[in-house]
Parts: sequence; C-alpha cells; structure tokens
Amino acid sequence: MFARKRAFFILGLLCLSSVLAVLLALRAGSVGAGWGDVIAALGGHVDTTLTAVVRELRLPRAMAAFASGGLLALAGALMQVLLRNPLADPYVLGVSGGAAVGALSAIFLGWASWLVDASAFAGAFGAMVLVFGLARGDGSWTQSRLLLTGVIVAAGCGAVVVFMLVMTTDTRVQSMLFWLTGDVSGAARPWPALFVLVAGLVAILPFARDLNVLARGELGAQALGVGTRGLRVWVYVLASVLTAAAVTLVGLVGFVGLIVPHLVRLAIGNDQRLLLPAAVLAGGTLLTVADTAARTLVAPTQLPVGVLTALIGVPVFLFLLIRHPR
Repeated sequence: MFARKRAFFILGLLCLSSVLAVLLALRAGSVGAGWGDVIAALGGHVDTTLTAVVRELRLPRAMAAFASGGLLALAGALMQVLLRNPLADPYVLGVSGGAAVGALSAIFLGWASWLVDASAFAGAFGAMVLVFGLARGDGSWTQSRLLLTGVIVAAGCGAVVVFMLVMTTDTRVQSMLFWLTGDVSGAARPWPALFVLVAGLVAILPFARDLNVLARGELGAQALGVGTRGLRVWVYVLASVLTAAAVTLVGLVGFVGLIVPHLVRLAIGNDQRLLLPAAVLAGGTLLTVADTAARTLVAPTQLPVGVLTALIGVPVFLFLLIRHPR
C-alpha cells in the first residue's frame, strides 16, 4: 500500500513538473516575460508582440519537445519489455536509421521542410517493415533474431547516411548534422505527434498487465494464458510508430528513451500500469527543459538539443550502473 501511494505521489509530481517545464519554456527567451505575462499571453490578453511570440513560436516548440520526449520514453519502455534487455532504446531496431536516410535524402535533394518530415516518416516505416519481415524469416521470432536484424539494418542505414554527408554540399551539411543530433527549432507542427503520443498511451495501457507478465519471461507468460505472439507484434509495431513520430518531428535525440525508463523504474517500480504514463511525463519534461536550455544557454546561438540530452544521459547512466550494478 505504501509503495502504491508513493508511486501515485511521484506521478503527481511529474504532472506538476510537466506543467512547470512548459511554462518555463514559454517564459524563457530574448523577449522577456513574467509568469503572469505568459498566462495572459496564452489567453491573448496582452500586447500583440508578446502574444505572437508565446503562442506562435514558443508554444509549438515547447509542445514539440514535450511530445517527442514522451514518445521516445514510452517507446524505450516498450522496447525494454519486448527485448527483455535493459540497454534497449527506441533506436535499437533500425527505425531511426530508416528515418535518417529518408530525411537526409530530402535535405540532400533540397526539398521543402514538410517533404523532409514526410520522407523521414516514410523511411522509418520502411525500416520497420524491413526489420519485421527479415526477423520473422521462416516464422520464428525471438528477441535475439529481432535485435540482430535491427542492428544490421541500422548499420546499413548508417553507411548510407555517411555517404550522403560526404557527397552533399557544404551549405546543407549543417542542416543534416542538426537533424542527426536532434533539433526542435524547426518543429512547427507538433499537434500530430501529440495525438500519436496520447493515442499510443491509451492503446497500450489495456495491455499493461500482460506486459508485466511478459517482462518476467515468455514461457511464464504463455503458461498464464497471455497471447505472447500477438502481444509482441503489437508492442513492436506501436513502439516503432512512436519512434517514427518522434524522429520525424525533431530528428535523432539520444538517451531519452534509454535513461528515462530506468529512472522511472527506480522511482516507482516495474508495474507497467504506472511506469508507462510516468515515463511519458518524465520524458516530456526532460526534453522540454533540455530544449529550453539549448536555446538560452549560449543565446543567440542555439545548440542541438541532442547534445544536451547526451551530456545529461551519459553521467546519469554511468551513475546508475555504479549505484545499481545488478
């Protein structure tokens, strides 16, 4: 009982942290604004300049960062259950590699930004279908086979990405590098990703009990009557779609999908009914705060948000390894 109360208390803290992180993102920037000014601007009750800055520039960016962080954290938590591997993250099965090939191909050809997004999603979907088809082979589908197939596909996509970086002109290299390291500055349409995030969480929560059983082993899950084959396919497809939506919106942001599920698991336990929504809130909060820091620390220069998440993620993960060696 105490553990459950503690978990709900942490969920409440995460909800509050999410709201504060978004409000901080709306407040921070070259155009100064107090907390009251931000609330008034959201309601359209202040001068047109501040209202335009908050509602048309900062709000879409903050929502994009929150949506992408939540998508990556949720996908990472699902991948760790699917593969029963604590090192699994949203990018481990090659979806991000396919998205990178699609996006960089569009940038290489000089296409419009919406075509870059469309190409990234198409590449991610293509990689998902390719990995799924190759991993099934003769019909068998194990964690090792799926993981190895994803790693090989990701390596092939990486080679294509390097080739395009070498062959492109200097004027487009920076855009490619920003996309590869994660960049929220160009995410002007966050609402589809937010819809995917909410829909994905709603779609997976009814299976949370089955995921709890699956996390302890496939044979045990089958003995308890869980349809493991269908559940694993559903988890793989959903995690891939979540990852595709995230990388299409902001590019390749590292460590969020790996670190956040571990931190949440340490805080509230491994019950997927609580872990999954907590991971969404924690991932969204982390990436929103990181993006706010990325655009304000060395202003007017903006850093790729993936640089900051890596700088945060590496020491945190090393600390977890030292503190919890098991």
